[in-house]
Amino acid sequence: MAGKDLKVGVVGTGAIGRTHIERINNKLQGAKVVACADVNVDFGKSVAEKYGCKFYADGEEMIASDDIDAVIVTTIDPYHEQYVMAAIKAGKYVFCEKPLAPEAEACKRIVEAEAAGGKPLVQVGFMRRYDTGYRQLKAAIENRTYGEPLMLHCAHRNPAVDESYDTPMAVENSMIHEIDVLRWLLNEDYATAEVVFAKNTRRTHANLMDPQIMILTTRSGVRIDVEAFVNTGHCYDIKCEVVCEDAILNLPEPSNIEVCANATRGHAIHSDWSTRFVDAYNTEIQEWIDATKAGRVDGPTAWDGYVGQVTAKAASKARDEKKVVEIIFDEMPEFYKR
Repeated sequence: MAGKDLKVGVVGTGAIGRTHIERINNKLQGAKVVACADVNVDFGKSVAEKYGCKFYADGEEMIASDDIDAVIVTTIDPYHEQYVMAAIKAGKYVFCEKPLAPEAEACKRIVEAEAAGGKPLVQVGFMRRYDTGYRQLKAAIENRTYGEPLMLHCAHRNPAVDESYDTPMAVENSMIHEIDVLRWLLNEDYATAEVVFAKNTRRTHANLMDPQIMILTTRSGVRIDVEAFVNTGHCYDIKCEVVCEDAILNLPEPSNIEVCANATRGHAIHSDWSTRFVDAYNTEIQEWIDATKAGRVDGPTAWDGYVGQVTAKAASKARDEKKVVEIIFDEMPEFYKR
């Protein structure tokens, strides 16, 4: 496969699915989306026609087809398990957008099925690991030039969300990114979770407490606080400050031109995730293509997806029960120790 384009099938032709088709076919190297599937047949057919690929009304049929070598799953969350399992059954590499599955038990079933097959196949779409700034932070933490990390102060801010976004989504849809990337940065698991509320912003609605603060403690005692404020009214802003023994490390801001006009000097900031992390998405999918063609899984594994959901559910329980919750998950199988 090394000398040929990877033939990719995409299940789910919503916004992120179409974006992945665009980047694979028009920006990246070594792969081509040759098929797509969607339960919305008319819309799916229109996407297939636009991008010149074969349409399947049945995602599992597409996955089993000889037409494709690898699978990308971008359906709505409740269907992730079904299609990832189908890819494992077919022995095909699969990239699944986060979460691996909405429930930890479903993630565990995927972990068990992949391990039983004896071959790593599953990667989860936690794109922050591919952001240049986060990679710089990880390198600085790992070499211990500045001593041990002691505390992390983070923020996840959006300009606005609609009324379908409710209180649990702050942890399970937004801060799930921090849950994964901070565990990766520190290379250790979490021990406890807590969620507390700040004063509600006037911009929120009846079903959303906003802002929220998630507090995590790692097994070695590193203390982490993550602010989720999703109705700031003004920006998309991602912050990560790592307080080490001998220095403070900050996630760098993406570079934009500085403009001096109207007696002010400044630069634009990103308005949403799609522009802030576009380079990370491109790197993520390119590295997945390269690893898949080489017969490897190099990115976040099904085990990472499982641990992320266990942690998110513990944080949600802590929020609902207003207490600190211990985070308990199974011991990592030998299959995932690499």
